[in-house]
Amino acid sequence: MAQLGSRSPKRHGRLAVPVGLALTASLAFLSPVAASAAPLGTTAGAAAAARPDASGPELSYVANLNTYATVTAARKAVERAGGTVVTSYEQIGVIVAHSQNPDFAKQLRAQRGLFVSVGATRTAPLKTVQTTEEGTTQRLSAADAAKAAASAQAGQEPLEPNQWDLRAIKADQAQAINPGSPDVTVGVIDTGVDDTHPDLAANFSKSQSANCVGGVADTTDGAWRPYPDGSDHGTHVAGTIAAARNGIGVSGVAPGAKVAAIKVSEPGTSLFYTEAVVCGFVFAAEKGIEVTNNSYYVDPWYFNCKSDDDQKALVEALGRASKYAERKGVLNVASAGNENWDLASHSITDTTSPDDGTPTPRTVDPHDCLDLPTQLPGVVSVSATGDKGLRSYYSSYGLGVIDVAAPGGDKWQIPDTPDANGRVLSTLPGGGYGYKQGTSMAGPHVAGVAALLKSAHPSATPAQLQTMLKAQATKAACPDKIYDATGTLIDATTCQSKWGQTGYYGYGVVDALKAVK
Repeated sequence: MAQLGSRSPKRHGRLAVPVGLALTASLAFLSPVAASAAPLGTTAGAAAAARPDASGPELSYVANLNTYATVTAARKAVERAGGTVVTSYEQIGVIVAHSQNPDFAKQLRAQRGLFVSVGATRTAPLKTVQTTEEGTTQRLSAADAAKAAASAQAGQEPLEPNQWDLRAIKADQAQAINPGSPDVTVGVIDTGVDDTHPDLAANFSKSQSANCVGGVADTTDGAWRPYPDGSDHGTHVAGTIAAARNGIGVSGVAPGAKVAAIKVSEPGTSLFYTEAVVCGFVFAAEKGIEVTNNSYYVDPWYFNCKSDDDQKALVEALGRASKYAERKGVLNVASAGNENWDLASHSITDTTSPDDGTPTPRTVDPHDCLDLPTQLPGVVSVSATGDKGLRSYYSSYGLGVIDVAAPGGDKWQIPDTPDANGRVLSTLPGGGYGYKQGTSMAGPHVAGVAALLKSAHPSATPAQLQTMLKAQATKAACPDKIYDATGTLIDATTCQSKWGQTGYYGYGVVDALKAVK
C-alpha cells in the first residue's frame, strides 16, 4: 500500500510546473498522427490499419500539457492515440485518460508541442484493485475505556487520560486559549472518513468532502465514507485533527476546527493512485480548504524516478496539483514513512515497488527518486516520536528532509497513562476508538497545529504557516540512544544535526500552545 511519504523539501530542485498555463491560447499543435492521417477515400483495410492498437490492458494515464498547448488540442490527440479522456484539469494542464493501446504514452510523448510528459499511473489493469500506520489497529477495550473515564479530571474528555500525545505537544493547554476556528478546515486526503462518528459529526464539513477515486470528484452524500471493506485509517487521522470536545470520547488537536474527507484509496485496498491524489489537491484548492493531511505515499512506486518516463509524469502531475493548492492558500502536510530510512542518503534499497504488481528490488537515490507527496516542494514533511520524545523506531528521517516532528506512537516508549499504551488513540468507523502508530499518526498532529496557527493568524499564507510551524517547534537535539524494532536501546549514530535542524526531528516537535499565544 501506499506508505506515507517523506516530503523533502525544497532542496531537490523545483518541479517544472508552468505558471499561468495559457489554456485558452489560440495556437493548436498538429500531432504526427494527425499530420499523416489518410485522406478521404482510403480503403477499409488502410483505415483499419490506422486504428490505434487496443490489445493491451486498460490502464490509467496522466498527460501533462506544455505551457502553450490547448486542452482542446490535447484531448483530440489523446483520442487519436486510442485513449478516452476521464477528466481534464485545465487549472494545472493535466489530463487523466484511459487506454488499452500499449503505445499510448509513447505516441503522446512524441508530440512535444502538446505534452511535457505522459505516464501510466499503475502497472496493473484498472479492474485490479496499503496505508502508513505501523502494524494493525488495536481497538480500545472496555476495560481500558473504563479506567480512562475513572481517572478523567474536570474538563477532560472521558478517554483523554490515555491521550499522552495531546499533552506531548501541549494541545490540551492550547485548547483552553483557542480550540481552533470553524472557519478553518483540514482536508483529510485518505481512505475516507466516517462523518457519522459522534466525535466527528459536529466538526465535519460535507460541502468540502468528496470521493476522488478515479480522478473525478464525487460529492454525492456519503461518497467520502470508507468502503464497507475499506480501511479505518482516514477516520483515525480525522479524530486526531479535530475530534470535538463534547464529553463523549477523545479530543482532537484542534477540536474547534472543521475536518473534511477527500477519499482517494481504491476499493478494498489502501492503494493511492496519482489521478486520485491530483483530484484531491485540486478539490481542496477549489473548496477553500486551508490545510490538507496526507498520510500515505502515492502508489505503485515508493520512489518515483524522473529518469523513468512514466514516473517522471507522475512527479510532474502531482507537483502541479500540490503547487496549485498552495497558490490557492492550502498548506499541505505529509508523513515521512515507516521504513526507518534516511531520506537524506544517496542510496536506499526499495523492495516494494511496484506494489500493484510484482515488486522488483532496486536501489534509488531519494534526491532523484522522490517519495510522493512528502518530497514535493512546499509540502511539510513529518517524522514520528513516542511518549519519551525519541524518534519512533520505524520513522523515516533525514537531515534537510524532515521539517518537523510530532507524536506518532511507539510501542516501546510506554507512557504513564491508565492504559500504558504507547500508540495513539483516536476515532474508528462505527463510533469506536482504537490505537495506531506510524508517521500517519504524526502528520495529523502537525495538521491540527497548522489549523490552530491559521485560526490565530487568518491571513497567513501557506509559506508563512510553515515558517511558524518550524519557528514555534520545541527544539530537540540528537539523542544518545534510540529504540530499535526489537525494543532494544541502541546508539543513535544515524542522527545528524546542522543548520539548526536534526535529521530525526527537523526544526523540532510542534508546539500547539505556542501556536495560539
